[in-house]
Amino acid sequence: MAKYIVLVGDGMADYPIEELGMRTPLEAARTPNMDFIAKNGLLGQAKTIPDKMTPASDVANLSILGYDPKKYYSGRGPLEAANLGVELEDDDVAFRCNLITASADKLLDYSAGHINTKEAEKLIKLLDQKLGTNKMRFFTGISYRHLLLVKRGSELKLENLKCRAPHDISGQNINKNLPKGENADIIIKLMQDSREILANHEINLVRLDLKENPANMIWLWGQGKKPSMPKFTDKFNLSGSVISAVDLIKGLGRILGLNVINVAGATGYYDTDYAGKASAGIKSLEKNDFVFVHVEAPDEAGHNADLREKLMAIERFDQLVVGPFLEYCKKSADARILVLPDHATPISLKTHTSDSIPFAIYGKDIQKKDFLGYSEKEAQKSELYFDNGYQLMEYLILGTPRL
Repeated sequence: MAKYIVLVGDGMADYPIEELGMRTPLEAARTPNMDFIAKNGLLGQAKTIPDKMTPASDVANLSILGYDPKKYYSGRGPLEAANLGVELEDDDVAFRCNLITASADKLLDYSAGHINTKEAEKLIKLLDQKLGTNKMRFFTGISYRHLLLVKRGSELKLENLKCRAPHDISGQNINKNLPKGENADIIIKLMQDSREILANHEINLVRLDLKENPANMIWLWGQGKKPSMPKFTDKFNLSGSVISAVDLIKGLGRILGLNVINVAGATGYYDTDYAGKASAGIKSLEKNDFVFVHVEAPDEAGHNADLREKLMAIERFDQLVVGPFLEYCKKSADARILVLPDHATPISLKTHTSDSIPFAIYGKDIQKKDFLGYSEKEAQKSELYFDNGYQLMEYLILGTPRL
């Protein structure tokens, strides 16, 4: 049975940077394995963010997995709820709940200094005790990423609110970026009330003493209702697994009926266990036909405008994730590997964009096209372009997309 490998370096794509001699991080980083795939396979571009949709990881990864976001996307919150085991009824609305650092009027840090899960859990449990009701509950996720469930929230039309992602507004005024729409005051009050509860918590006082950003407010966004979409096995006739540290990706995998593999050292940050993800992914191919491995670190570096860490994240992804899978492919006569970012997260912007992303495919029946290496600029030379990013999965598996 053929094996299909999809490796996603979240937010790897970027714009040319003066400090790098007007090269992108993908061009400047040492990436011998991704370069090998490009040189010995093919390159192309795909539009993973449909027009008029927010350039977010949930939309982009839905596309990569072969699902049209315009048809199936229902919000980030419900995807994360699926991984946390939070069951949604048809009228419920789930919000992503970030722990953030706020000053009097500015959002300073969308991740509260990438607070660890142990500390975050205590804060989220306290918020649930103080602000939770029989219709509103808080649930702990990982690090700064958590969940608010509003029972029968659709009756309040909360799914229609216009909410800003906190990583898009770092350094900006809080009041100007609060949720907007009918009944937005309900959600705004929760956010404001959280400041009084969290401000002087012992955890935050210690973090201040250590000169770390305190988790002194929540930010609610990414809301949506229970999604409905066909299982991956039914759609592609393949059994598969998902490996990621991010609840969003794992929840998407669960909804699609894929096996979610938890790697102990996977953190969703710079210190994630790259090698552990690769090892678990290769082992999963003993029983499955498909594996999807997602690494968050390049995206976090992009949001933090940390060029050094973005270069290091890309190089570690290439060496410790792409490298082992490439060796697996070289030894297998019946495997294909696809490497790509889900979207661009340019250092200069510190947020996602809707730019088309570069992808590279190598393996069974993939003809060498003599590209020079893996980068945005080199991919632009290719004639292979998917205006509908969800067709890329069909191309990987079937050899041609169903148009």
